[in-house]
Amino acid sequence: MASKVLYRVSSVILVLYAAMHQLGFRQVDPSWHADATVTAMKTTFEVMGATRSYWDFFSGFGFFATGLLLFCAVLAWQLGGLPAELLNRLKVVRWVFAACFIGLTIVTWRYIFLAPTVFTALLALTLVLAAWRGTAAKS
Repeated sequence: MASKVLYRVSSVILVLYAAMHQLGFRQVDPSWHADATVTAMKTTFEVMGATRSYWDFFSGFGFFATGLLLFCAVLAWQLGGLPAELLNRLKVVRWVFAACFIGLTIVTWRYIFLAPTVFTALLALTLVLAAWRGTAAKS
């Protein structure tokens, strides 16, 4: 499969990942019995002149992650549209992009749960294949 197609597939996966993350990251299932924890997270305190809570930090980092996933989707789409000779010159970008998702696969596997791990692993695989195919300049 050509690197162009692999990058475009990665972009679509990233948009789906961002959408599902945004819709679900602040949902709390009653079966988790986390009501007391969530309530405690919503207790406010002063930090650097602002009143915040751990729920604010959790929410902010969640929105931040969604934004980065969308940025990655745009980057993947753009990489998929580059001519082979230009893509070949972006070797460091291609491989760092792939390596980032390899690392994120380990993080999600260790600290989160199956669904994001599957998405991240699939992205790592498609990005590694795209980077490798881009090296061959056969896009």
